[in-house]
Formats: sequence, structure tokens, C-alpha cells
Amino acid sequence: MATREEPCGYWLYFSDREDYDDRCQLVRMMADQLRPFVNTDYLADQSSVPLDFKELKEHVDPDFPLLLYEEPDLALACLGCVMHEIVYGVPDVSEEMLAKQHKFIVRVYGYEKHTTLRNLKAHLLRKFVCIKGTVIRTSNIKPLAMEMPFACKRCASQVVLQLEEGRYRVPTATCQNCRGRAWLPVRSATSTIDWQTIRLQEEVDAKKDSGRVPRTLDCELKSDLVDNCAPGDEVTLCGVVRSVNSDVDRKVTRGAKGKAHSGTLFQVFLDVNSLENSKHLETSQSKGQGLMDFSEKDIFVVQQIYRQPNLFNLVVNSICPGIFGHEIVKAGLTFALFGGCQKFSQDRNKIPIRGDPHVLVVGDPGLGKSQMLQAVNNITPRGVYVCGTYSSSTGLTVSLHREQGSSDYALEAGALVLGDQGCCCIDEFDKMASAEHESLLEAMEQQSISIAKAGIVCSLPARTSVIAAANPVGGRYNRGKTVNENLHMAAPLLSRFDLIFILLDCPNEEHDRLLSEHVMQLHSGSQLPEMLASQTPTGGRGGCSDSLKERLRRQALPPKEWAPLPPPLLRKYIGYARTFVHPNGSQRRLSAGAKSLLKDFYLELRASHRGDDTTPVTTRQLESLVRLTEARAKIELREEATAEDAQDAIDVMKASLLERGCGGGDDLDKAGFIDFRAASGGGGRISKARQVTTFVNVLNQVAKKKRCSLFSYKDLCAIAQCNGINVSNFTDFVDTLNTQGLLLRKTGGYKLACSEY
Repeated sequence: MATREEPCGYWLYFSDREDYDDRCQLVRMMADQLRPFVNTDYLADQSSVPLDFKELKEHVDPDFPLLLYEEPDLALACLGCVMHEIVYGVPDVSEEMLAKQHKFIVRVYGYEKHTTLRNLKAHLLRKFVCIKGTVIRTSNIKPLAMEMPFACKRCASQVVLQLEEGRYRVPTATCQNCRGRAWLPVRSATSTIDWQTIRLQEEVDAKKDSGRVPRTLDCELKSDLVDNCAPGDEVTLCGVVRSVNSDVDRKVTRGAKGKAHSGTLFQVFLDVNSLENSKHLETSQSKGQGLMDFSEKDIFVVQQIYRQPNLFNLVVNSICPGIFGHEIVKAGLTFALFGGCQKFSQDRNKIPIRGDPHVLVVGDPGLGKSQMLQAVNNITPRGVYVCGTYSSSTGLTVSLHREQGSSDYALEAGALVLGDQGCCCIDEFDKMASAEHESLLEAMEQQSISIAKAGIVCSLPARTSVIAAANPVGGRYNRGKTVNENLHMAAPLLSRFDLIFILLDCPNEEHDRLLSEHVMQLHSGSQLPEMLASQTPTGGRGGCSDSLKERLRRQALPPKEWAPLPPPLLRKYIGYARTFVHPNGSQRRLSAGAKSLLKDFYLELRASHRGDDTTPVTTRQLESLVRLTEARAKIELREEATAEDAQDAIDVMKASLLERGCGGGDDLDKAGFIDFRAASGGGGRISKARQVTTFVNVLNQVAKKKRCSLFSYKDLCAIAQCNGINVSNFTDFVDTLNTQGLLLRKTGGYKLACSEY
């Protein structure tokens, strides 16, 4: 029984009499300070008590935060005893409540002193720290023994032993009845709690931490903290840094004299006291996605950016300003960074609709595709950058690993799961094998990754925008082939990309002059805004996008006053838009004008693809337009998209396959819209590669009959028309045959190279 001077439940939290008087005085003083702010009726039914560190610091002794950092075990035990004293130590407590009293576990949240994993070293052992990172592995939940009774072999008398930190040990004292020393554990009466381990990976800055493997830390979760996170979640953990004997191979750790470091190597882990998951904060505290924290200074910066005139042009031109031109491509990347709105994600009765656009950039080497991907990865609030050459299907999705010392399996997240609620940039997309491409199908459309291996069946979220860059087969893009023939990719994968940009390195005197001046200014350290403001149209094809290109090239401010937004400020602005700009279910996401414009454009596309020999346009293109329109509105922090937003989205989609004269104009139908069959490579229309093969075979047959392999231009036109080979620009078609060496230009016309005559 506790005396009047001793706090109630003292011996539940302390096992020795060391500093007994000081502890009792500290507990009673803190109980008096915190009693007015504690709801005793709520705590009576709770074993875990959450406490905000900022509020705790305001109401307790100023020296207590230092005690929490230096001696966290003592400080947490005192806090638990304080809560016990507040609830059960009052004079009018009922006997019924005393019969149900239990031990309190205090969870300290919002610890102000954040520590990075790189600074988590030996001097922080047994200290209270707060770390932030991404969960990459979770183990199964197991029972951990905290109290175990032992029975004497001789007289069967029992003694209960406290297992500190769950470590098994046998009583060393003799039996008080028979003086025996042999004990047997009574496992049926063991007191256990839930236990789980997770592996945390630090956030790596590509510039500061280049060439270094990201650090990881194993963390132990107990009791109510288990099963609160999954691979890919971004969490903030507060706890005590502890160490345990390492299981590394002693053959590798031999000293200079050949002796192993027996028992001297330790592995650091975190005994977690509290856990904050950004995914849980999204559902409980706000409607945002919890990508980052915002201070008053950050909110002020966002307001200043929002007030800038011509904001859309400013944001687009601030993405990789070192790359000249490609305004439409940068606009598409901007839409992917801001993203649309996910629908029905929490309603199981409806099919969820993804809100993250996917973008593919294909083109000749040397056009800045990889640099734009790097810029996007540096700007996005949460991004993962991988190279397709060294990526596997498990590295992109989810892998299973057997836990050390047991037969259980643990999940380890891949790039798509780690990029949840962000962007996953994949360079050298064409170098990936077909198995890796197939693993992306589910993640890009359903935004989840399902796994069924080793008896584990589960699904992990992968709500990420895939931004990929690829080179054509053979190094340069061949206009005589479709996109999937140039990339050797399946049509189902290409159809999941909302925007496909094809960049060609076409000689242009005016464009080459501006590009050379831009590169010279870039290397000489001159200001780039003047060069950007003086750009002129580069002759991009597709009249539907010329107005948008011109608007993106012109700046509302004078050239000397214009400057691109720095990446840290742009990252904050994007994070704010993705976090807080989300319309409620009752609010309209699209205005009446935007709906009408998108519907008319979609119906015209459908009307132009009704033939039996065409691939019909599906609702996938309409949903892509809606996503791009919502992203355009989100750039200006608007929850409702207008007709102007819809028109910009339509212009970007029209230009997505026509940048720099893609396809020589063959990707436009009679109505002036994009032929999506050219993007997917499907449909009944004969591809350019098949047209070339068919035309050459026909010429061979004609040459055998005439016994002459020389044809004039008029002869070639007549032969093509007679055999149903219809191309929009026959001159470019003949030039393609000449470039490929199938037709040789001669004085009297063209000679068939593969003919015997």
C-alpha cells in the first residue's frame, strides 16, 4: 500500500528505491501542475495517454525537457506515475475504479528537437530523439513477453520475473522455500504485449547526399503502436535510442591480431514511444495529404507567389530554366506535379478514379529529357528518381524478404510505393524489360500494387504520377514507325500515359541560333530571363497549340524584373496546392463552361474514330482531360476549373504528339485532332513501317515486269495510289525511303536499291 507521501501506483513504474524522495517530490509537483488540464474520466479507460510536448513544456518545470532528453526512461516513468496519481490518487476515488486501475503509458508527440539519421550515432544512445523518414519494411506482429513466472523444480513455488525490454532471463536467486536453484518457465501464465519492427529510411537530398547509400534504422513498435503504418508511409517517430548485440559475421570483423570482436559490436535501434503517420493525419485532421509542414514564413511565401501576375507562365518557365524551349513539355510536367483530384478513394461502393497524370517524354538524344526529369524530382515535395537500366520489377513495386532468425516474411517497398502521393521519375524507360513494364500496369491505373507470394496476399497504395523519359530504338526517332514500334512497348502501357511528348531534333536556323545563344549565356553565367523573354516561335507543328506556346514564351513583367522561382519556394507552393486545394464532395470541380468544352472535344474525337478500321477513343482520354483541367486550376489555387483551364488542357493534349513536327503531320486527322492510334500503335490503319514494306514489295514486282528499277516521281505516285498506299505527305514518304536506303535518288528519278535490274 502506498503511504500518504508516496504517489499512487509508484511501484508500477519504479522497481528500486534509488532517489526515492526526489522521485516522489517530482511526481507530486507535476501532478499538481497537470491536474487542471487532464480529463480523468477519459483516462480511466485508456492505457495510452498522448501528450503534446509543447503543451507539456508550458505547464511543467523548465528542467523537465532536459530530463526527458538525458534520462528518457526516468522521465517517461514519472509521467506515467503522474497520470496514475491524477486518476487514482484523489481522495474521493471509488472502490470500483481502484479495482480497475492499470499502468499508464505516456506517448510524447511533437518533440521539437528533430534528429536526422546521419547524426544518429553513439553519443545519442539512451537519449530521447525525434526522427522522420519513410517506412520501407514492416514485419509481422508478434507477442513479446514482459512478465514471466518461473516454478521451482523441487517445491513448485513460483516467482514472477520482469523481463526488461523483452529479453529472456532466468532467476538467479535461490528458492525461499527449498533453497533450490533450478527454475522452469510457466509459459501459459506469461504476460505479453504486441510487438512489431519497421525499417525507416531517411530522406535523401540528391545534391547533398550524392554517392551515399540512404541510411536506414530499425524501430520497435509495442502495444497500441503496432500496425499503424505500411511500407511507403512517411512517419515521424519519437523514442529512445538503444543498442543490442549485432549479429554480423565475425569472420568479417576480425581485428589486426585475428581475434573476432566477440560481444563488442552493437546495432542501434529506436524504441518508439510515439508515432505520427502523415496518412492518418490526412483523414483525421485535414483534407490535405500531409506532404510537408508549413510555417508562417512558408504561408507568406505561398501568398506572394499566388499574387504574381501571369502565374501559370511563371510556374511553367521556372521548371528547369536551363533547358531552352520545350514549353509545352514543361506545361505537361507542371500538370503532373500539381495533379488532379482523386475520386471515391474512401468509398468502397464506388470504383476509385485516379487523379495523378502520367507523362512520357520520347525523343532524340541531347534534347534535355533526363535534365527535365531531374528538375521535376528536385521540385516535387515527394519524389523518387530511378533509372530503368538498373531497375527490376521488385525494385519498382514490392519485394518479400525473410526475416532474420525466423521463417516469417517482411514486405519491403519499391520505388512506386515510396513515391506515394508524389512523383516517380523513371529515366531510360525504354531500357526496361517487358516484365518491368508489365509490373507498372496495375500501379499506373489502379494506383495500388497487389502481391500474392509466400502465403501473403495484400495490396499497397501507389498513388504516384509516373514521369518517364525514353529514347527510340536505334537512337533516333523514325517517323516511318508508330510510337510503340519506336519504343518496343505494348499498347496497354502506352495507353495509360495521359500525355506523350515526342521531341525531334530537326534543323532550324532560327531555333539553332537562339539555342546556341542560350547555351553560351548559361556557361558564361549571364542572366537567363532576358533570353527566355526574347524567344520566338520555333516552328512547332499543330496550330492548336501555337497560341499556348506564345503565351508561355511571353512574360507579363519586363525582362529585367522576371526571374524563375527557386526550387525550394516552388516545392513549397506545389506542396501547399496538393495539400489544401481539394474540393469537397458538394463543391463543383468543373464549371459548366469547362464541362461543355471537354464534352464537345471528346465527342468530336469519338465522331472522327467511328470507322470499322479505327480504334475508338475511350473514356480514358476524357478522364485524362479532366485530370489535366483540375491540375491547371490547382496551379492558381482554385478548387473549381474554368473554361480557360479546360482549353489549356486541350491545347497541351493536342500538342503532346505534335511537338517539333512529330510524325510529319500524319498524327492529325481531318478534323485537326490528334489521332490516338498513332500513340498506341493500334487500330486497323496500316503503320508507316508496314506501308514502307508494302510499297517496296510492289515496286519489286513492277521492276520485274518492266525489267527496270528506275522510277520517276509520277510513277511512284501512281503506283502508290493504285495499291491503296495513302499517306498525307507523299514527298516526305519518298524522302524517308531515300534516307533508309531503299530508294536511291538518281538523275532520272529514283532507283530501287534491292532490285536485280
